[in-house]
Amino acid sequence: MIQAVVFDVGECLVNETREYGTWADWLGVPRHTFSAMFGAVIARGLDYRETFQVFAPGFDLTQQREERAEVGQPETFGEDDLYPDARACLSGLRDQGLYVGIAGNQPVEAAEQIAALGLDADVVGISDVWGIQKPAQEFFERCAQIADVLPDRVLYVGDRADNDVRPAIAYGMQAAFLRRGPWGHIQQDDEVLRDCLFVLDDLSALPKLVADHNAA
Repeated sequence: MIQAVVFDVGECLVNETREYGTWADWLGVPRHTFSAMFGAVIARGLDYRETFQVFAPGFDLTQQREERAEVGQPETFGEDDLYPDARACLSGLRDQGLYVGIAGNQPVEAAEQIAALGLDADVVGISDVWGIQKPAQEFFERCAQIADVLPDRVLYVGDRADNDVRPAIAYGMQAAFLRRGPWGHIQQDDEVLRDCLFVLDDLSALPKLVADHNAA
């Protein structure tokens, strides 16, 4: 049975389209050009941060985040960036008595931004707060420890085969792959998807899928 469900943040609960658009603006690059290069980098299996290096060699993401904040243009997300199916999905799982967590690779500031959304979750885990980043096994181990359940009773939901699904399964968790956002549509890993408990096009059906799985 599934006793805990843990969600990734970007492109799982939060639509990052606007956020990356602001980075294109910051770099002085047309948004569609930045988006095209972003997709090309992902398709080649590279770290998404390589996109910034194409337009600004030597780009330091941490430093640039600080500079944006100093001039009143911080990297941020809010209610308008939340996917419309996110709240109902989280609440639907909580209504079943399940432990619901949110844990992803995000900067420290994201903890406050997620808290401001008031999402129906038991815990929020942020990589830069924990000092652990996916796909490290320790990240998924922390998720299971906080939920206080065995790894095989945890369902991790994410949009990336490399950072979310594969390492979660390798650690012994169950996984749901969400086909949305750049990684969800561009990354292809049929072998990993065959090992997923669920493959989703959105989050609306997840509460019922989990309920039916547990009932069976």
